[in-house]
Parts: sequence; C-alpha cells; structure tokens
Amino acid sequence: MAGSLIRSSRGRRLKMSLAQQFAVQILSGELPEGHVFPSEIDYAHQLGISRSALREALRILAAKGLVESRPKAGTRVTPRRQWSLLDPDLLAWQFEAEPSLKFLSDLFELRLLVEPSAAALAAERRTAAHVTQMREALAAMAAHGLSTEAGRHADQRFHMIMLEATQNDAVIALASSIMAAIAWTTIYKQRKRALPRDPIPEHRALLDAIAAADPEAARAAMTELVRLAHADTEISITDA
Repeated sequence: MAGSLIRSSRGRRLKMSLAQQFAVQILSGELPEGHVFPSEIDYAHQLGISRSALREALRILAAKGLVESRPKAGTRVTPRRQWSLLDPDLLAWQFEAEPSLKFLSDLFELRLLVEPSAAALAAERRTAAHVTQMREALAAMAAHGLSTEAGRHADQRFHMIMLEATQNDAVIALASSIMAAIAWTTIYKQRKRALPRDPIPEHRALLDAIAAADPEAARAAMTELVRLAHADTEISITDA
C-alpha cells in the first residue's frame, strides 16, 4: 500500500511524495491527458529538487500508466484508458483527488462482477480454518467499528480471507485492489458524517452462508453487501 512505501525511507518518501502530487494533479484533471512536462533539467530547477528525484517520481507514474516518455517528445500524460486504475496507490490517490461519481460507480460495478462469484466459490472450497478466521475478523470489526483503523483493518481481513477461501490464485491476485477499494470507499463515506447504518448484519449473513457451504446464499449475501455499500456511498455524496 502507498502508506508503507512512503514511510520506508526519507529518500523513498520524497520520491513517492512527488509521484503522489503529480498523480493527484493528473487524476483530478489539473494536468490533462496529453499534457507535456517541461524538460527534466528545467522542471527539476523549477521545483527545487534533484533530477534524480524527479526522474524516479516520473518512473513511478510511468509504471502505473499515467505518463510515458519518448525520445525528443518528452514526458506526457497518457490517455485515461492506459492508467492502472486498480493499482492500490492509484486508488488512494484517486480518492485524494476527489473521485467522480462515475469512478465510484465503476468500482462498485467491478465488485459486483467479482465478489459474489468469489463468495460462491469460497462457500464451496472454504476450510474450517477460513470460517474461524472470518468469524474472528467479523468480531473485531464489530468490536472496533468502521470509524476506527482497527475496525477497517478487520473488515479488509474479513474480505481477504473470503477471497483466499476460493483457493483460486487468479481471484486472490485481485485482493490488493479489492482491499484498497473497500478501504478507501469506507473512509470516503465517513469523511463528513458517520456511516448511515451498521454494516455488520450483511457481513454476518455472508459468513453464515459460507460456513453453511451454501454457494447461492453466499452469492446473494455478497451481492446485497456490495449493493448496500454502494447505496451508503451515494448517501454520503448526497449529504455532503
């Protein structure tokens, strides 16, 4: 996640901070698609930083598809279709840039495409250990609440274990993106007011379905969980 990278060292913190600032400007549209950055020497001087720090920040953005560099053409912002929008860092930076309604809707549509089927698979393949770990995560989530970091971590843990229970490596590979989407939408919903309702009941319904090894009930429970989370997000936007 972005936070752990930023805290890793002073040098890394500067580079990621620059990358983050540029990314927020790109994601917000302040630096539009096709924008060409000044030459490396001029831009580093303008910003008061070393060329190596600037070069590394742009390299990070290039790895995430936000910019591309070509000989004689310089570095420019790429079309949005090339951006790695599910990269955990980009998800975090998108929320810092204030996500659009379409972006939020797209995230929840993706969750509806992936997570209900993953829940059904988890119900078929889960072990007793998976159920125990999900139960422990849900208890921690209920004890701390989603307004706390501990509660949000427990929520992510709950969903992570569910994905692991699918025993499908391709599904599990999506976990970091799904966890980031869950984390940042949860924080976003609470930025100006408390959550509009208690999300524990639908999580418990999902756990019960998986524990009962009932794929269709798990699919339905996860669909309802994501649907209600989307509704909560829309309420938070309306009330903002």
